[in-house]
Amino acid sequence: MSLPCDGEAPVFREPWEAQAFALVVVLHQRGLFTWAQWAQALSASIARAGEAGDPDTGDRYYHHWLEALERLVVERGLAPALALGALRQAWRTASEITPHGQPVALGRALRALDRSA
Repeated sequence: MSLPCDGEAPVFREPWEAQAFALVVVLHQRGLFTWAQWAQALSASIARAGEAGDPDTGDRYYHHWLEALERLVVERGLAPALALGALRQAWRTASEITPHGQPVALGRALRALDRSA
């Protein structure tokens, strides 16, 4: 599966960026937040990053996007913060245990975390 391109350059650098983008669109379409609320959340995320020393070179844009999405999901009561933290750790574990060049599979990581708990 290739990334969508705008001419020669990919629209998204990584598949997860496209997925985060799609999640925001779907959640908005389901009426969970307005575009104004989304813009405010994304702006706040970028501002927090700038205050923390992010040089704003554009390469971390979708990290800000994801952080804003996670905050909105928690604020709207769609998922508890602890659940998001557990999922974040599961993806980290999945990435670490997946052989290079293979797709990252979350199921194996969740089973690995269950065994370590």
